[in-house]
Amino acid sequence: MTDQNTDQPTEPGDDEDFTPRRELLRQIDEALDAGDAARLEALLEPMHGADIADIIERLTPAERRKFLELYSIEMDGEILSEIDEAIRDEVIEALPKEVLAEAVREMDSDDVVDLVEDMDEGEREEILSALDDADRMAVEQSLTYPEYSAGRLMQSEVVTAPEHWTVGEAIDFLRAEDWLPEQFYHVILVDPRRHPVGYVALGRLLSAKRSVRLKDITEDSFRTISAYADEGDVAYAFNQYHLISAPVVDNDDRLVGVITIDDAMSVLDEEHEEDILRLAGVGDESAITDSVMETLWQRLPWLMINLVTAVVASLVIAIFEGTIQKIVALAVLMPIVASMGGNAGTQTLTVAVRALATKSLTGSNVWRVVRREAIVGLLNGLAFAVVMGIVAWIWFDGVNLAAVIAIAMVVNLCVAALAGILIPLGLEKAGADPALASGTFVTTVTDVVGFFAFLGLASAVLV
Repeated sequence: MTDQNTDQPTEPGDDEDFTPRRELLRQIDEALDAGDAARLEALLEPMHGADIADIIERLTPAERRKFLELYSIEMDGEILSEIDEAIRDEVIEALPKEVLAEAVREMDSDDVVDLVEDMDEGEREEILSALDDADRMAVEQSLTYPEYSAGRLMQSEVVTAPEHWTVGEAIDFLRAEDWLPEQFYHVILVDPRRHPVGYVALGRLLSAKRSVRLKDITEDSFRTISAYADEGDVAYAFNQYHLISAPVVDNDDRLVGVITIDDAMSVLDEEHEEDILRLAGVGDESAITDSVMETLWQRLPWLMINLVTAVVASLVIAIFEGTIQKIVALAVLMPIVASMGGNAGTQTLTVAVRALATKSLTGSNVWRVVRREAIVGLLNGLAFAVVMGIVAWIWFDGVNLAAVIAIAMVVNLCVAALAGILIPLGLEKAGADPALASGTFVTTVTDVVGFFAFLGLASAVLV
């Protein structure tokens, strides 16, 4: 973004939505086209690493290679850690080895783990060789924990103090050390066996008198997290208990690392994204940077499943082929019944999957929620039964046809509401991901029940 008077790049933060402005992107494109490394560096210099990573992700592969040729020497650990996993390998391969090594040395251990955990042995060794022995050991230790566990999420750089220290001793220690993490929020108190027993927030540390004992100003929010805990449970704990950081312990309750709020929120964001993508049937790793073929192969399986379920619904229609031939109006009205049921089921399904993901739908309230959804489905069905009954009566001048579609509407919306919550509950009980398969089952149920109820009633009443 350039000020018209000074022609100098302005801060991207001036934009109220915190995204790079169109004018800045245009100037970056011009710098890339001209091969002007100095201009590109001047435009990006005031920007946050996350914003630069966003720009890299927006570029085409050819533009990205050009960008990295011009800007590679400026690539640091902050930018590298923010780049989407879908293109991270491409960026790493394009960087000079010395630049990559320096960037990796600047990263916290948890970011290095995230960077190398999916690499093959040769690529991983090349990255780890840039670290000093202590950092390498910390990363390798994290990699021994299960994938998607707290041990993979934590950083090994932890600020600790003996539980008997005073505020003055802790402050003197912090001022004297030069290895401290760039960002940390608590000083963790440990006993002689390195078991965490509490933590002190930096704000309380700085506001207390030097003679105050650290154990007298510990936070009530203190809790430890097992290194083997699922990262989804970790994110839930941070969100539920408003944690800023939490110590991670091994099976012997010894301190092995710490998880900070930024990592926990990243997990929440990833899980939300996965749920949305799975509900839409486009794969849980789809990204805007994916190629045509990658996108194609992610979507084809789910489209094939939808085709099978559509055939099932068509078979139901085929059963009543004779009825439809006699009463053509049925062919006009039956998609309305199925569509309303599908939409109602999707509404309930979305709420149910989200509630299961956030653990707000539990055994203690499940039947209350099921009852609520059934009542909502019934009331919606009655409301739209009146609407469609009137429409069918006026449109086709038939009281019986109006009654048939009204009853079918009530039946299908009730079934849709129940299917939208019972199907994800059943899938979770069976150990499957509710977000992954619920949509297909709910759509099938609402289509089959809608067609069967409407055409079955029509066959019984109208023929």
